[in-house]
Amino acid sequence: MTEKILIIVHQETSTPGRIGQVLKDRGFELDIRRPRFGDPLPECMGEHFGAVIFGGPMSVNDEEPFICREIDWIEVPLKHERPFLGVCLGAQMMARHLGKPVYTHADELVEVGYYPVRPTEEGARISAWPSHVYQWHYEGHDLPDGATLLAEGERFKCQAFQYGRAAFGVQFHAELTLAMLHRWTVRGAPRLALNGAQERHEHFAGRARHDASVRLWLDNFIDHWVAAGRGS
Repeated sequence: MTEKILIIVHQETSTPGRIGQVLKDRGFELDIRRPRFGDPLPECMGEHFGAVIFGGPMSVNDEEPFICREIDWIEVPLKHERPFLGVCLGAQMMARHLGKPVYTHADELVEVGYYPVRPTEEGARISAWPSHVYQWHYEGHDLPDGATLLAEGERFKCQAFQYGRAAFGVQFHAELTLAMLHRWTVRGAPRLALNGAQERHEHFAGRARHDASVRLWLDNFIDHWVAAGRGS
């Protein structure tokens, strides 16, 4: 039987992008659900090897029922030490689930574009890291209690962390494809005017410089994530 990964996205047109491609290349079936539009979340992980919660334009601090439901649901994979990955909003949801607030930058700076990231000693053990990663967020969080910091940034320190054996949160978007970059920078154009955001041409220049190393990191990271879920 093909193992399934639960994929949680937050817009009608959202896709798991390159993360989905990498998982399918490794033989996984993707079970894509949109709780925002009424899709249920499983009560246990019996039918899924792991789960990924992706990003979205909403905030963890929004009082939307589906946000609260997803934050609470994270207990399901964490309790059974099943592989879990939170991407941007998903990472913030996990931090909130683990008791940390999600907040805007003190100087109202955002990260929208390619920004530098530095692996910690623990993060460097997983893989070689790119020097810059793609960001699309205006909020961040502190390292949850009991978690390990894997990578840090300048504006928002906690860029990647691990909790337990197989749960990870990353603030950046390694799943970004070229089609997604075109779509985000057109439909999300107002965010390019926020304080500290990069201009549209810088997004494409950054991709030309950094995407190869981001792709290599993602390949290695997903292998590590899967191995952690298998206890190896």
